[in-house]
Amino acid sequence: MKKIKVLAVDDDFINLKLLKTMLLKNGMVDEVIEAKNGVEAIEILKNRKDIDLILLDIIMPVMNGIEMLKIIKSDESLKDIPVIVLSTDETKRTEALDNGANDFINKPIRENILTEKIKTYAFL
Repeated sequence: MKKIKVLAVDDDFINLKLLKTMLLKNGMVDEVIEAKNGVEAIEILKNRKDIDLILLDIIMPVMNGIEMLKIIKSDESLKDIPVIVLSTDETKRTEALDNGANDFINKPIRENILTEKIKTYAFL
């Protein structure tokens, strides 16, 4: 089975480290690239063409997750990368999905749910 490269975008250092640990433990993930906000994530996406999946927090400084989603989905070279939104705010689910997110996971993230979502979207 091919291993995937995941871009994890979250402004919270602890959440990012926890996510990275969960991802690398599950065996499907080869590399986790970290970004602290949408601007940093867009830069990474422009420079790397090997990202298979984006895990995206909504509430971040500089550029939030919804703004980043709009940019990704309007860019021909990025729009096909699956995006799973992560948030503590359930009210953001509809807005995220309406703006092109493939799925939504409530924080705190449970490892089994994350693994299932990765299986669903990363190997399309």
